[in-house]
Amino acid sequence: METILPFIQEHAQYAHWLVFGLLMLAGLNFPVSEDLLIVISGVLASTLVPENTWKLFLAVFLGAYLSDWMVYWIGRLWGAHLWRIRWFARMFKPKRLEQIKQYYKKYGLLTLMVGRFIPFGVRNCLFATAGMGKMRFRKFLIGDGVACIVSNATLFTIAYFCGKNCSYFVRYVNVTIFVIFIVALIGFICYKKSKRISSTD
Repeated sequence: METILPFIQEHAQYAHWLVFGLLMLAGLNFPVSEDLLIVISGVLASTLVPENTWKLFLAVFLGAYLSDWMVYWIGRLWGAHLWRIRWFARMFKPKRLEQIKQYYKKYGLLTLMVGRFIPFGVRNCLFATAGMGKMRFRKFLIGDGVACIVSNATLFTIAYFCGKNCSYFVRYVNVTIFVIFIVALIGFICYKKSKRISSTD
């Protein structure tokens, strides 16, 4: 990413195409940070190419959303056969996929919607597991679409209005989003448990 980011900045007029392409690669688990690309796009929109603001936002949204579809269909079409591919077996650990499968059974679509906000390699596991579990594609589109537009719009807007403080946000925004949604998830789990306990009394 250290070499890619300066290249994007130097070719800011075409950044929306570069960002879209990189996000599609991120869907294939190339070492590209989706969140960092969204932040960079917001900063470029507020500083170097304000005339391309909507192009940049559409690039980050469509790049993230369509790459999710790719991972879903890879999981759905090839399923367990994927572990014959060394690259896949290394990137998608069976233990992690099994944990996510249990979350889907327990919390359903909420797993997908909350998990969409968690970086650090969790997202692609979520999408692959949804495909392997034969989740209805329409259901996947809706759940992931809502989460994708909310997360991308939030991150892009923050970066846009704080473009001059780019270095601060690149460093801390992922951690902030991760903490917020972990807290939300814990709160939801506690609520479900307390509701279950009250119903047994």
